[in-house]
Amino acid sequence: MQLGTRWTSGDEPPKAVPDALRRGIEAVDLTIPADQFGQPRPRWTLTWLEGRPIAELDTGVIVSLDADGNPVARNDPEDGFG
Repeated sequence: MQLGTRWTSGDEPPKAVPDALRRGIEAVDLTIPADQFGQPRPRWTLTWLEGRPIAELDTGVIVSLDADGNPVARNDPEDGFG
């Protein structure tokens, strides 16, 4: 696994994020409500596993690409929310 980069949810993803994965990340970001109390938004971490990009949000949401290159969002079953 190769560590890529981190950025805050709702911010523009880094250029290293492939367009297909970017679409999935943006779709997840749209579901995160604005915090009325000024808490920081969760952060994304981009990693590469066996040459495939994976973005994981601090909340346990994972966005990856399926075999056809389409973005798929899921919850990490080990995060306690899944």
